[in-house]
Amino acid sequence: MHASGFIHGRFQVVHNDHLKYLLAGKALCKHLTVGITNPDAESTRDEASDPHRSDARNNPLTYGEREAMIRAALTEAGVPETDFDVVPFPICRPEQIATVAPKDAVYYLTIYDDWGREKLKRFKSLGLTTHVMWERPLSEKGLTGNQVREAIRSARDYRSLVPPAVAELVKKWKLQERFSGTSPSGS
Repeated sequence: MHASGFIHGRFQVVHNDHLKYLLAGKALCKHLTVGITNPDAESTRDEASDPHRSDARNNPLTYGEREAMIRAALTEAGVPETDFDVVPFPICRPEQIATVAPKDAVYYLTIYDDWGREKLKRFKSLGLTTHVMWERPLSEKGLTGNQVREAIRSARDYRSLVPPAVAELVKKWKLQERFSGTSPSGS
């Protein structure tokens, strides 16, 4: 077991497969840091290996909303809040990674495509210790944030796709109205 682990993602609605990924990382370390990528518009850049990740429609949640979802999902799953941190992580700005990346952590990744291979290459180029938890074909990725956002937007069953604590936040924050553009303020 590693003393310190680091895992990352956009988490643009934390779903059940995100939770499996987070818990798999936590199982490998005593303390897990969760890096939220695309934390704001300034940190987001186009990526040739995954051009859709920078699209504003694929990034509808604020950093604070995603942090709250991660905290709610992990604590609901039984992970004590003292055993993890959540931080902004500028994966699209490699020149900034070294300023926020804990040097002593092991960087956990999963690889499904060229974007996963690109992230592994970036981490290694920065001298970070990496651990690929699994590498699978894209066809085996499972649930995606886009599928969850579409279920929320079109008022289909999303509750079975997300941890219960996240479902409560989706309801509380009226994300169905926000995602479908029916809320009065559009926020």
